Amino acid sequence: MSYARSEYEDFKRIAPDAYDLVLALGQVAAKAGLDKQLLELVKLRASQINGCAFCVQHHVLLSERIGVPVDKLHLVAVWREAPIFSARERAALAWAEALTCLSDGVSAEVYAEASREFSETELTYLTSAVASINVWNRFGAAFRWTPAKRPVAATSATS
Repeated sequence: MSYARSEYEDFKRIAPDAYDLVLALGQVAAKAGLDKQLLELVKLRASQINGCAFCVQHHVLLSERIGVPVDKLHLVAVWREAPIFSARERAALAWAEALTCLSDGVSAEVYAEASREFSETELTYLTSAVASINVWNRFGAAFRWTPAKRPVAATSATS
């Protein structure tokens, strides 16, 4: 039984111009040179906060494909308590949480921490990545897109 109201593929079909714009916004941070693993951690954390199962699964699977350590994926929800994250990752995760939970605003402390770790240009592109994932989360959560299934690993034939 599916709980989906519509699916990701429906969004591409129904509103291709909106799809293309959100997709493009989500790609500019990596094109600008921000670390792809860091961006995936940020996107995963925002998706957890927003309760978007489709995006959580999507970014877990993508993170695994690009080599994000499994321990980081397991601990991103509690990153403040996990010493595995670098200062730069911590600053990015704090920035993502502040921008995802905007009702609390962005504190001077979070801004200062992010500004220490990221140049003005990097922080602007990091903000675009957070903005993009929050847009994706709105669609995914609203329409309850079905999360992708984990690909089945090919098994070798043994005799």
